[in-house]
This record gives sequence, structure tokens and C-alpha cells, in this order.
Amino acid sequence: MMNEFEAELRSKVSEAEEMLKQAVEAGHEYEIHLHSARIRDLLDRATQHGIDTTRWFDPALLENSGLGR
Repeated sequence: MMNEFEAELRSKVSEAEEMLKQAVEAGHEYEIHLHSARIRDLLDRATQHGIDTTRWFDPALLENSGLGR
């Protein structure tokens, strides 16, 4: 069962992922960088707390943004 902290992190990742998709589609390089960095930060925070994030998002999205993980 997901606790409140994990649920909030997952929600924030989903929001940032959607924003990243929009930035990629629009070709906005600065926004791509910002949203990619936000996703990596949130995933790192989850990992620090022992939360498995493997199914939270499409890793290809970060790779295709040119920034990777």
C-alpha cells in the first residue's frame, strides 16, 4: 500500500512528466531541461526513501529529451 509521501511524489512525477511531454512537443529546450531535472530530482528523492519508481514513468522520455537519467 502506498503511503501519503509516496503518493505525493508519484503525483508530482506524473505532473512533471506531462509538462515534459508538452515541452518536447513544442520544442521548448529550457522547459525540457527544467521538467527533466524535476523528474530526476523527484525520482532521486523516492530512491533515498527506498521507494521503487520503475513503473512511475517512461524512462525513454528522459532519454529522448537529450538529458538522460
